[in-house]
Amino acid sequence: MLFSSISFLYLFLPALVLYYIVPAAWRNNVLLVASLLFYFVGEPVYVLLLLISSLSDYAHSLYIEKRRGTPKAKAALISSIVINLGMLFFFKYTDFLIGGLNGLLGTKIPLTGVELPIGISFFTFQTMSYTIDVYRGQAHAERNLATMATFVCLFPQLVAGPIVRYTDVSRELHTRQITLDALYLGVRRFAVGLGKKVIIANALGEFCTLFRASTDLSVTFYWAYGAAFALQIYFDFAGYSDMAIGLGHMLGFRFPENFDYPFISQSVTEFWRRWHMTLGGWFRDYLYIPLGGNRVSRGRWIVNVMVVWAATGLWHGAAWNFLWWGLYFGVLLVLEKLVLGPMLKKVGAPVRYLYMLPVLVVSFIIFNASGLGQLTGDLKALFGLSGLPLWSFDTAYYLRSYGWLLVMAVVGATPAVKRLWIRVSETKAGAAAATVIEPVFVLVMMLLTTAHLVDGSFNPFLYFRF
Repeated sequence: MLFSSISFLYLFLPALVLYYIVPAAWRNNVLLVASLLFYFVGEPVYVLLLLISSLSDYAHSLYIEKRRGTPKAKAALISSIVINLGMLFFFKYTDFLIGGLNGLLGTKIPLTGVELPIGISFFTFQTMSYTIDVYRGQAHAERNLATMATFVCLFPQLVAGPIVRYTDVSRELHTRQITLDALYLGVRRFAVGLGKKVIIANALGEFCTLFRASTDLSVTFYWAYGAAFALQIYFDFAGYSDMAIGLGHMLGFRFPENFDYPFISQSVTEFWRRWHMTLGGWFRDYLYIPLGGNRVSRGRWIVNVMVVWAATGLWHGAAWNFLWWGLYFGVLLVLEKLVLGPMLKKVGAPVRYLYMLPVLVVSFIIFNASGLGQLTGDLKALFGLSGLPLWSFDTAYYLRSYGWLLVMAVVGATPAVKRLWIRVSETKAGAAAATVIEPVFVLVMMLLTTAHLVDGSFNPFLYFRF
């Protein structure tokens, strides 16, 4: 079920009024049933994976805590990780591996054809972090199976993040308060995210679709497409994260932030401190540091970085372009650490922004390529190596039609609007106006997005495929 769908907005959410009516002791049960129903609508069979994952990590964590510090605890941790990664590998990577073997060896091993469960990468990482934290003594094992299942299945962040660790919400799983202020903050945050997704990301997606359908391409059109897709995936995923965080507030939870205006970054290192922050934090704490981090020789550190970024790429999808995408960023991060970093510090911010523009456009071109042929063709065209003109009729037509959208997206991807609103609302007149403007904004956003959803058919969440 999509957050940006009529059924979610006007059937599922209103039904959650039951959550506020029942006694506080029953709320986890209501939330668990609602979360399972939410997932069941999109994945009626794979909802069993959630239950299996909940039961497995519940049992493993109790065993680990009871025998912490012994070889049996370590064996139980390994067992839990193998089960989690085994499910992820089977559903996400089996056909990718078979296809690779067939191509390499000339064999004809049939593919499984198994469908990818929505959000499996997110809830697998979430449950793995829980058992690892219990093993490390950073979290207590959950004694109540229903509470554990509520954590695993929590619908706001279940299928597309942010990746919420047990330590983030352990207190709130047992006792939480729902205040009018938190409810209002959640509704406002949800409305902002819904607008990002439906009004901006969906329209940028239409532009990218028109680009792919065009037979009158140009170098400028390719750059516009790369920028548009980068902005689309940002507003798509950041919008989803805003909605998830907003829903968390509405339900009494505080989820971690996932984006911090990544497109204002002046280096790749800074970009990955601001983009998909919960994923970056997960790989840092559960892979990079255990590998030795940067407390090793330079050669070993380079290997650690490349392993982490290969894993980051493949986490996003079982395809070669995702692997190249991850390694691309790994190479850039190594270069910034060893060579480019000192150079970037010596130049002004405008030069650093100019450095980041082609870096990010190329990265998202790689990310969105459907195959090696398309990837090489896109990169050649991007840099004027495929014989395309600098400009074309379609370029002029579509940039005239969508130019306002691209400008709005660029401005919206910076903190400029937020800073202006904070500055205005800190004045006496602005604070008074905010009490009227904010509720009106929420209402208008709901009406506009509803109109878009009723009239439009383009409404995918890009990160559902991960």
